[in-house]
Amino acid sequence: MSIPTQAHAPFDIARYTRAVEAADIDTVMAQYSDDAELEVFDQRTPPSAPTVLHGRDEIGAVLREIFSRDMTHEVIRSVSDGTRFAYTEQCTYPAGNKVMNMTMLDLRDGRIAHQSMVQAWDEEAQNTLQVSGFDEPAKSEEFEKGRIDVLRIGGQGVMRMILRPGWRWTEHLSASMGTDLCMRTHCAYLVSGSLHCRMEDGTEREIRAGEVFFVPPGHDAWVVGEETVELIDWRAPNEY
Repeated sequence: MSIPTQAHAPFDIARYTRAVEAADIDTVMAQYSDDAELEVFDQRTPPSAPTVLHGRDEIGAVLREIFSRDMTHEVIRSVSDGTRFAYTEQCTYPAGNKVMNMTMLDLRDGRIAHQSMVQAWDEEAQNTLQVSGFDEPAKSEEFEKGRIDVLRIGGQGVMRMILRPGWRWTEHLSASMGTDLCMRTHCAYLVSGSLHCRMEDGTEREIRAGEVFFVPPGHDAWVVGEETVELIDWRAPNEY
């Protein structure tokens, strides 16, 4: 006697498209499988080193922040063969700057199992001398034992992090970010203090003042000793 298999509802393209255009993160995330994977390719993360997010929680934390930004979303082209859904999305900021995403969704049992996204965005005019400072940042964020200031100059984002003694990512930012580890990519210069980083695979390294460092997603970090850490990061701010 054959055992009946559980039927799965087909992927609802219209529902997903409406949710993307409305920035309805809850409806969007409901269509991902628990073990989904998202790959992002852009100027910061080329094909040899893409951003890769694993699982609905990691993907949701990043997409929730993106959908919270002041921009409009429009799906302008799409095609599907039943097992894959590809579309082009245009995002527009109030100042007119645009971001274009080309996305391929691999579907399994009516849910998104894998997503590949290639994105490009307008750069600001860079034909004039520009000078700025962190006393007038475009965005600031205070959290326990720390502060982040972000500014844009020459079409690029630059971030300053101030981390006081006793700060640790898993203790002071994990809950607000919604992930067990930091899923942002950092390429930064340590101005002062010492910072210890530990990767998900157990790899760890102490970073000292005067050193330049690169840290991929999936890490914890904490201040070492009694000196406040100050660092300048030109990779992570583009994700804020």
